[in-house]
Amino acid sequence: MRGRNWQKWEFIGLLVTIAAGNLLHFVYDWTGGSPVAAVFSAVNESVWEHMKLLAVPWILWTVVQAIAVGRGNVLSARTAGLLSGIAAIPVLYYTYTGALGRNVSLVNIVIFQASVLLAYGVSFSLQKRRRLTGLAWQAGAVLVLLILTVLFLRWTFAPPPLPLFVDPATGLAGRMK
Repeated sequence: MRGRNWQKWEFIGLLVTIAAGNLLHFVYDWTGGSPVAAVFSAVNESVWEHMKLLAVPWILWTVVQAIAVGRGNVLSARTAGLLSGIAAIPVLYYTYTGALGRNVSLVNIVIFQASVLLAYGVSFSLQKRRRLTGLAWQAGAVLVLLILTVLFLRWTFAPPPLPLFVDPATGLAGRMK
């Protein structure tokens, strides 16, 4: 697809990611703790699960966009965007909770939205400037997306014993139902 069509895909993806990420925050509870829902949605209030709220719709949209647009740097630009967004979530969360000494739900929501915007900003910028276009970049992006997918799946059900995976409200980690 030529011209600015990829820009429309990025904008639609931004809206899809925000909407789906917000919705996926509640799906696990709505389904009574379904293991199928656990694959796609947040299973607790840990920072890791909030990162998953960005990653799941992002990765799914990336596959759709790569097939539909077929632009030379879609996968690498989208992967770089995803990495920046999921890195921003723990950095911002631990910075503000360290400064305030407590967790504030509204701030967590703002952090998610800001991280999605950052991720799309990085992705958009890289695609616009046609950066990371080589085959090696695309192959590396596929590998990173596959690794992230496996990690989000595995660590939902069997998280490492690290604070990133602990629900601050319950003190528990991973799928709880």
